[in-house]
Amino acid sequence: MRPAFDEIYMELADSIARRSHCVHRQVGAVLAKDTRIISIGYNGPPEGTHNCDEEWPEKGCPKDSKGSCSLALHAEQNALLYAMKNGADIKGSTLYLTLSPCLACARLLYSAEVKKVVFRHSYAAYKGLACDEGVDFLRKFGVEVIQYPAQS
Repeated sequence: MRPAFDEIYMELADSIARRSHCVHRQVGAVLAKDTRIISIGYNGPPEGTHNCDEEWPEKGCPKDSKGSCSLALHAEQNALLYAMKNGADIKGSTLYLTLSPCLACARLLYSAEVKKVVFRHSYAAYKGLACDEGVDFLRKFGVEVIQYPAQS
C-alpha cells in the first residue's frame, strides 16, 4: 500500500526533529503545498550562534524572563523563515509538526496564510498548560488543525 502524504510528511517531521540541538525537546516541521515540500525546519538557535547541546549539554541554553529558551527558534519559525528566504509561496500550505504550535507561532502561521496544521503531540501537555492556545487560536480564525495519531 502506498502511504498517504500525511503519513510521509509526519514521518519526515519526526526524522527532521532529530537534527535539533535542543537538550529539552526536539521538534520537526515540514511545510508542504500541493503534495510538494516547500520547506523544513527544526527547533534550535539561529544560525551562527550556539548549539545548546554543545555549549550547555547539561541544562541547555539560558532561560529568558518567561522561563523559555533564550536562543531557540521554534521548528515552524525556521520552516517559515527558510521558505520566505527562498521566495516560496506559503499561502494555502499545510504545516506538519511534531508538537502543536505555541500561541506566538500560531499567530505567525495565521499571518503567513497557512491553511492547515497537522501535529503529533500537544504543546499544552508538554508544558503542563490547561489548553493548547495556539491550536485554539488557529481554529478560531478558520485554520484547519488536526492532531495526527501519536507514535507508539
